[in-house]
Amino acid sequence: MATNKPRRLVKQSTDVRLLSIALIFVGCWVFIGYQLYQVQVVDAAVYREAADRQLIRVEETAAVRGTIFDRQNRELAITSQSRSIYADPRQIDDPAGTASVLSKLLDIDIHALRDKLYSDTTFQFLARQVDTDTAAQVEDLELPGIHLLPEPKRVYPYGPLAAHVVGFVNIDSEGIEGVEAEYDDLLTGIPGRVLAERAARGQLIPQGRTEIEPAVAGADLVLAIDREIQFMAYRECVETLAVAQAERCIAVAMDPATFEVLAMAVAPAFDPTTRTQDDIESGRLVNMAIRSVYEPGSTQKAVTVAAALNEGVVAWDTQYLVQDEFEVVEGTCDGDGEQEFGCYRDFSPHEPMVMTVRDCVRLSSNVCMVKIGRDLGVDNLRSYLEAFGYGQVTGIDYPGEAGGAVNLPHGCPTCPASASIGYSLSVTALQMASVYSTIANGGVRLGPRLMIGWADGDGLQETEPAPGTRVITEDTARTVRLLLKSVVDSGTGTNAAVPGYTVAGKTGTTRRFDFDVGAYTADYVSSFVGMAPVDDPRLVIVVVVDSPQVGSTVAERTGGAVAAPAFSRIMEASLHQMGVRPDA
Repeated sequence: MATNKPRRLVKQSTDVRLLSIALIFVGCWVFIGYQLYQVQVVDAAVYREAADRQLIRVEETAAVRGTIFDRQNRELAITSQSRSIYADPRQIDDPAGTASVLSKLLDIDIHALRDKLYSDTTFQFLARQVDTDTAAQVEDLELPGIHLLPEPKRVYPYGPLAAHVVGFVNIDSEGIEGVEAEYDDLLTGIPGRVLAERAARGQLIPQGRTEIEPAVAGADLVLAIDREIQFMAYRECVETLAVAQAERCIAVAMDPATFEVLAMAVAPAFDPTTRTQDDIESGRLVNMAIRSVYEPGSTQKAVTVAAALNEGVVAWDTQYLVQDEFEVVEGTCDGDGEQEFGCYRDFSPHEPMVMTVRDCVRLSSNVCMVKIGRDLGVDNLRSYLEAFGYGQVTGIDYPGEAGGAVNLPHGCPTCPASASIGYSLSVTALQMASVYSTIANGGVRLGPRLMIGWADGDGLQETEPAPGTRVITEDTARTVRLLLKSVVDSGTGTNAAVPGYTVAGKTGTTRRFDFDVGAYTADYVSSFVGMAPVDDPRLVIVVVVDSPQVGSTVAERTGGAVAAPAFSRIMEASLHQMGVRPDA
């Protein structure tokens, strides 16, 4: 009996150990099962997302930016395919050697390049939108980790021709100026996506998961701009800039029936495809036709006369006794008094003479116009200035438009007289095109516009002009056109005449006001605004020449001397381009 007891104890001990081991195994399997359940069921989405982050790369594909056309469907801005160079530092075995090779080829600082190649990232742009030859040289090197990526590049086929209208985009094809910025949402489209599985070092996994969402191209824009008229305006501005030795020239052409802008040229200009730091620092990127203001001078007299005629204050043949100077503030004409202090003088001295309203306009008499403005009254003058659009933006579809100003504060003894002849006001060239288009359009003012339609997946969508506002009667508008015709026929604007056509317009010459310092300078702003043909105007053109230095006298720098000839050449070529039949 004694010998069986130890055996029984050994057996029991063995059973306990086996049971313990079995329980441990079971526990382990339960734990493993639980973990598997957690991983595969409870946290499945979390781990799947983590795996996707490691395996799947999602790249955005840019949508093709819409093309910008002129009114005849000629391309003003297009998108072409270029190539950009990027690096995946994980794939580069010799960052220092690679940087040494590429720094010279890409003209990049070697230290900056090394920083990129040694970085702990999977993607680093090295050069964007390089030329074809450079891209080919990089590709031929077959450097590990250096890749080329197709990338859209914005190109402007006509260079500086319509640069200030079209504007430009940044390196990422985002509109930052001009029409490109105004309609960026329309032009941009919707980016696409490419989803692909890649190995640890970034290589594509054959037969791996791939998903593609194609990009949706941006809409194409159709502008009112006519390339041929734009070319004529720009060419004449460039030539006038040289001949007049001026700081700047602006030309705007508008269809008075629709207020569509057919041309808007500023010189000096820039090439939006290859703009430089100098372009930025010099201010050449700014569209001065819309954002720069000046005092219109005698071109404003058309509005003073239109208001007086419309109110019945004068008729075209109403007479005034006109001296060569007129005091608004007593004593200011003694010595060398000037208009901002209360003395108003005609351009050239003359004996007292009787002038009709027609003569006042034809000869551009300041004294006569101040008297007409006095009879009109400051309240009426202010009302008509506002009705014609002075002191407010036109609402054109372009960013950053300046509204100008009407300076007629109560209690200012000289402001009404100054405003009557185009001082004490500030305008843009676009505003003056709108003012004269109102007169050309029978007294009805519309809103200027640049875009006349766009095309997307639904076809061509045309925009309609907003309803017009009557400012003066049709009879008044016609009378003003005839008065302005006398300026070109035998007045201060004979240089604006166009062979074969009747032309109505007005010269303007003002002292240049420096708005930064609040004072007049020794320079002048010379301008001419006109329309043709007179009975049925098809085109209104504004030419503004800033700070002409030609000659040695003011007479050689007036609107009639430097702006009117450019107007004549632009108008003649444009009327022929439009197929307008001669009427004279």
